[in-house]
Amino acid sequence: MNHKPFTKTGSPALEARLLETCRWILAETLRVVPSRKLDGFVLGGGYGRGEGGVLRTELGDQPYNDLEFYVFMTGSRLWNERIYGQKLCQLGERLSPEAGLHVEFKIDSLARLKQTPVSIFTYDLLSGHKIFVGNESLFNGCQKHLDSTAIPLSEASRLLLNRCSGLLLAREVLSNSGSSPTANERGSRPQLIGPPNPRGFSELTSDEADFVGRNLAKTQLCLGDSVLVAFGQYHWSCAERVRLLRGLVPDEKMAWFDAVQMHHEAGAAFKLEPCRISKPVIQFEKDCCELGALALKVWLWLENRRLGCTFKSVRDYAFNPRVKCPGTSAWRNYLLSLRSFGAKAALAPLSLRYPRERLLNALSLLLWNGEFAREPGIVQHLQRQLVTDAADWNGLVTAYKKLWAHYG
Repeated sequence: MNHKPFTKTGSPALEARLLETCRWILAETLRVVPSRKLDGFVLGGGYGRGEGGVLRTELGDQPYNDLEFYVFMTGSRLWNERIYGQKLCQLGERLSPEAGLHVEFKIDSLARLKQTPVSIFTYDLLSGHKIFVGNESLFNGCQKHLDSTAIPLSEASRLLLNRCSGLLLAREVLSNSGSSPTANERGSRPQLIGPPNPRGFSELTSDEADFVGRNLAKTQLCLGDSVLVAFGQYHWSCAERVRLLRGLVPDEKMAWFDAVQMHHEAGAAFKLEPCRISKPVIQFEKDCCELGALALKVWLWLENRRLGCTFKSVRDYAFNPRVKCPGTSAWRNYLLSLRSFGAKAALAPLSLRYPRERLLNALSLLLWNGEFAREPGIVQHLQRQLVTDAADWNGLVTAYKKLWAHYG
């Protein structure tokens, strides 16, 4: 294993703890996956790249980010996923409490990695990782994934989709736990919508506050990262991305760019040295609304750039029938629709579209459309996109999360 640090500023005690934890997780993994099946066992994510989060506490430095392990196996990835996927998912759930942070496994094959197109995930992985099974020649033949300029614009769209989905989940927590802003506090900004707060109190638990704060910070970082991808300047290092965005001079008018730069720096600072944020619910609501309004501007700019369109509003985007995931196979999309939604949904026109398209259309309405409760047509559109009978915001968000787990 390469002995590069897991963090930029963590104490020796934290570094030793992370190394011991990874070795323990490998030993437990080998109880599930035979060693003869393993081509490689690799730590990716922030800790794999040496930029993992360091939480400063009275008890010393603590880990904060997830531990993301890539399990490269011999044979068919789909078959390995079928045999070992659920077992590794259960193992991650069992190990996470004792590890003190979320443990996640991703099954893959080196043969597939050599053939798959460059993405943010593959670029980040190849650029920085820690190998626990295998050697430094493990990724020979995969060098194309080191070219960040080859990352397609669709990857920026996917990144923004996933981070704004996190913002939607943060809004769900606030809607169910806290108090919504008054009309005067909302003003005229595009609103994050949600139901009345059924629990009837305005305090978040420490875990809820941490969840909301973490997803706000991830969204802050993502807005700048999406812009960097769009301009072919994405970099695996979070610190380097801050420098690159600070020096970027866009070749078009982007009135929101300065705000994106400011939020990007704040998001990067949180990623490297996170903290547990505690705020009144009303302040979290305000932060969500302001960040959501900025994210909407970036969203429409990016999607117009990606699809060659002129979407002017959320509704314009969500109801536009054009293909939003071009270049995908119609027959494969049909099989995915059949598997995900059943025979009835497979007869619908959207069955030939890649299912992520449903998420793109639904998220824009769930997160940014302030007239949700007063327009039955929007509810019906969301029901078609998400293949659900749910008619209220909470039910539709639940349906969205189920689909997002597979196509985010």
